Amino acid sequence: MPDRSCPLLEVEGLDAYYGDFQALFGVSLTVAAGEVVAVIGANGAGKSTLLKTIAGMMPARLPASVRLEGEAIGGLPANHIVRRGIALVPEGRRLFPSLTVEENLLIGGHLGRSGRWTLDAVYDVFPALAQRRHVPSTALSGGQQQMAAIGRALMSNPRLLLCDELSLGLAPIMVREIYSRLPEIAAEGTAIVLVEQDVNQALAASDRVHCLREGRIVLEGNARSLTRDAITAAYFGV
Repeated sequence: MPDRSCPLLEVEGLDAYYGDFQALFGVSLTVAAGEVVAVIGANGAGKSTLLKTIAGMMPARLPASVRLEGEAIGGLPANHIVRRGIALVPEGRRLFPSLTVEENLLIGGHLGRSGRWTLDAVYDVFPALAQRRHVPSTALSGGQQQMAAIGRALMSNPRLLLCDELSLGLAPIMVREIYSRLPEIAAEGTAIVLVEQDVNQALAASDRVHCLREGRIVLEGNARSLTRDAITAAYFGV
């Protein structure tokens, strides 16, 4: 069992900007090894900005506002962040269209980080990818493309997996199939931060939930104990 006594990721007082526009205001959260933490909120709440800042795709003003096992990583470039064990599954999948499924997965493992996640391990979790490993990624269904995007991130053997809108544009049956695989990933000790607009899906999949509104955390708590009235009030600001 992963050790959840100490935080793997600590975000504290995180501000983020697009030029002069401030998108995040003093955001704080923690994630332990093997824990699934959901971040919910409406469009424009700052959810994707939070993931991009953790992943090094946007700069954090203060290095210590993002820490991985106590090491300040805020402001490091993305290639340094992924080497430390943080991988992003971006919104929209963003697979390489000219490459096969397997070639897309192999790109995720190019750093050679040791760990549980190999091609065979990814195919065990997502058998549909094994069956279509030699076809172009563009030949996959939307749900299969999402599986490939998750698999590509896992191939870097991350300690922390950042998932941005896994259910976006997918049929409910595919959403259920993808989400059914997350417990197996977390059981290996990989922590997951899950950005999701589907509140019901987020609550079912996570240990803890944070709600963002207009760049600020307005609610946090155990996914099993937060009431729907409290979540609705935080989500819509009513």
